[in-house]
Amino acid sequence: MKKKYVRWLALCLAGSLLLLSSLSLQPDAATAESRQKATWFWDTPQIQDSADDILDFAANQGVNVLYLQMNRDVRPEYYRSFIRQAGKQGIEVHILGGAPNWALETERHRLETFIQWTAEYQASAAPNERFTGIHVDIEPHVLSEWKTNQASLVKQWQASVRYLVHEAHTLNLPIGSDMTFWLHGYQLPDQSMSISRWMTQQFDQVVIMAYRDQADNIYNVAAAELKEADELGKEALIAVETKSSNEGAYITFFEEGTSYMEEQLSKVCTKAEKHPSFSGFAIHDYRYWKALHDSDR
Repeated sequence: MKKKYVRWLALCLAGSLLLLSSLSLQPDAATAESRQKATWFWDTPQIQDSADDILDFAANQGVNVLYLQMNRDVRPEYYRSFIRQAGKQGIEVHILGGAPNWALETERHRLETFIQWTAEYQASAAPNERFTGIHVDIEPHVLSEWKTNQASLVKQWQASVRYLVHEAHTLNLPIGSDMTFWLHGYQLPDQSMSISRWMTQQFDQVVIMAYRDQADNIYNVAAAELKEADELGKEALIAVETKSSNEGAYITFFEEGTSYMEEQLSKVCTKAEKHPSFSGFAIHDYRYWKALHDSDR
């Protein structure tokens, strides 16, 4: 295990260890070991020439899950080689796809293309070359329909999610989804539950985009959706941002750097570990995280 990951896990446990007797240390250590640290990788062509650099950085940062975008311009043999190499370093690779318009009924063909490519790839790859999960990032709240006809948009989004989940499980793959932290404040068109609760019910895992740069704020904005995931028996990761943001400096760790980010994540971990659903962290995204890390040197 890489030294930096060991340090991250130790920091994560530090707060709770002060409260535990020596007889109770082992279960919590096992829980920490099983937590995920994920990142998104959108610039897939880089795996053709920079696989070693990508995986070395990921391993050194304690990443054990990579969300790698499906790109039909990248030949399958590059995916196969990359996944083989990642597996040797204990890193899972999940196929990544999504866009706001994936929620629309008129864009179903995009989802079908994504699923078809994944199915064909899985069938042609050796066991140690296959994706071990699917990850989607849809976020239809950025579409104009969110303001003009939200009920219709949400119903279409639900249909898209049902399709994706069904197809993923047909491929025997778990499927996770990004989810903004304020989605629990919106109800389904029939008012039966929050949109976030419904989404969490469907997916095997959700990644709560709690884009803040201070531990209390990160935990506080994620807490409602962590509680929903607790009640539903689902996994939830907490995601943070490293990209510069025009929404305000409090959104991202871009200004503070990676050492400060790690300190804050260790504090979030101490707060979040009381939630059975809490499964780790996701850092958005590889490109900006690495640039921020390099600038800290």
